[in-house]
Amino acid sequence: MHYKPIENYGVIGDLHTVALIGMDGSIDFMCFPRFDSPTIFAALLDDRRGGRFQLAPVLKPAHPKQIYMPDSNILLTRFLSEAGVGEVSDFMPIMDLGHAHNLVRRAKTIRGDMTWRMVCDPRFDYGRAGHRVEKKKSEVLFHSQGQDKTVLRLRSEVPVRIENGAAVAEFCLRSDESAAFVLEDARHPGSSPSAAPDYVAESFKETMNFWQEWIRKSHYHGRWRSMVHRSALALKLLTSAQYGSLVAAPTFGLPEEVGGVRNWDYRYTWIRDASFTLYALMRLGFTAEADAFMRWLEARCVELKPGTSLQVMYGIDGRRDLDETILKHFRGYMNSRPVRIGNGACDQLQLDIYGELMDSVYIYNKFGELISYDLWGRLAQLMDWVCENWQQADEGIWEVRGGKQEFLYSRVMCWVAIDRGLRLAQKRSFPAPVAKWQQVRDEIYRDVYEKFWDPELQSFVQYKGAKTVDAAALLMPLVKFIGPSDPRWRSTLNAINEHLVEDSLVYRYCIIKGADTGFRGREGTFTACSFWNVECLARAGDLKLARFYFEKTLGYANHLGLYAEELGLKGEQLGNFPQALTHLGLISAADYLDRALDAAEGRAG
Repeated sequence: MHYKPIENYGVIGDLHTVALIGMDGSIDFMCFPRFDSPTIFAALLDDRRGGRFQLAPVLKPAHPKQIYMPDSNILLTRFLSEAGVGEVSDFMPIMDLGHAHNLVRRAKTIRGDMTWRMVCDPRFDYGRAGHRVEKKKSEVLFHSQGQDKTVLRLRSEVPVRIENGAAVAEFCLRSDESAAFVLEDARHPGSSPSAAPDYVAESFKETMNFWQEWIRKSHYHGRWRSMVHRSALALKLLTSAQYGSLVAAPTFGLPEEVGGVRNWDYRYTWIRDASFTLYALMRLGFTAEADAFMRWLEARCVELKPGTSLQVMYGIDGRRDLDETILKHFRGYMNSRPVRIGNGACDQLQLDIYGELMDSVYIYNKFGELISYDLWGRLAQLMDWVCENWQQADEGIWEVRGGKQEFLYSRVMCWVAIDRGLRLAQKRSFPAPVAKWQQVRDEIYRDVYEKFWDPELQSFVQYKGAKTVDAAALLMPLVKFIGPSDPRWRSTLNAINEHLVEDSLVYRYCIIKGADTGFRGREGTFTACSFWNVECLARAGDLKLARFYFEKTLGYANHLGLYAEELGLKGEQLGNFPQALTHLGLISAADYLDRALDAAEGRAG
């Protein structure tokens, strides 16, 4: 079996789903037709059973390179050799402009005469369903025999043959000649625009214009503009045009440790990411996306019955049922098993999510649209729930499966929830039990300082009674719980940097001494935490170290500026890819650090 490093992939999409394309020209992962649909290509998770869509010149040896077209999510994969140069352009036209989840691949010989090979080998329903093939003139239909009855159409500008259920083509292209392939949903009635002779060229221009016009709305013009905009473009790819929600990552099953068992499904929307998402989108000027995500959040609140609480995460359409199952027939990425779909953490108690929810509502009410009275009524019910439940032990931000604890971060975010509720009530003159909320807010504040502070470590600790620090504490000054220069915070920041930081990269916690995660093995550094650390250092006034760490962490991105969830000992990307929280952290750190440097240079001048 052959598996490429996770960092050797680029990603394209149409705001409904994405495809991961390796530097060898192979699409090894794609769910269809939505982020949370079953896969049609999953060779990334099982080289034999997963299915793939290969397109590359027959060159040995060849040196591959990948780049995005400027300010876009159109991916170019180049194959360089003495015999010639070939190029594959990959993109997905935006479906809302009349396409049917189309995937467009165009092979072009730049120099020399070149033989190309194409293999389109879909495997339906996570590789569990068979299919039959129907060959017609200039197209091939793949009919799934699974319950979803998916039908894919492959349009080809070169002759194809059928081999073992796959469409295969071998063809020659001279210098400046090209051949295109379009894979699309064939279940829609009526003619498809992809049948037009100029479809590929026109959709390329249309897609390029869409992405460039979108990124042009960005308000960010500071240092590291290219990395910030690449992060914004990646986040846009992870956004559902239909629902306004944002998936944590478009993949499932990619390991936090190669050969390990921490292999989760991230194709859902976490409440936790709400405030990070709204802050980043609004900071960059993408108000339409912020509005859509806020409407999605509001719908989740409206669904609540009195006395009930939010889930940790939801489906992109808001569904609550995310049952976790194991795909036993998949070997997993480099034998990393089990491969899970669904996410059992949706039923966990994670008290921090109310702080993130209320912070996001507060940010939106301040910088976006004023929230409605009806939404306030739902939020007030949630605040009453937090007042009654803040002292509970929970599974926390890291979703441990080894037993509940009274986590520092959960306690702090309960304070944030009530604090933002009080601020909203004051700013908007909303009716609220202010005295009760103030009393509970103050109780939580004292509890954090008295029960989570370790005089020996001179640090806030991971959970009540612990002797270890937690990188989640890096968010304490970012949510205004403590001042960035407060002596207790400075000593906590020093402890985190002493115990959890290696070469600018931050581990989430100490696996050996920290809370029981429920699993053996190690994991990599958590890149979002690395960016949180940068922002904390900058807010504490250590701009030189903050910039040094930030630019070192930027150096760990893949060749396209993308990040997975974690980084391994060799700097390899680990976990689901690309990861929204990482890119949100990058945007926030870059924005604050850039403004702080400008202010410092202004003072110096």
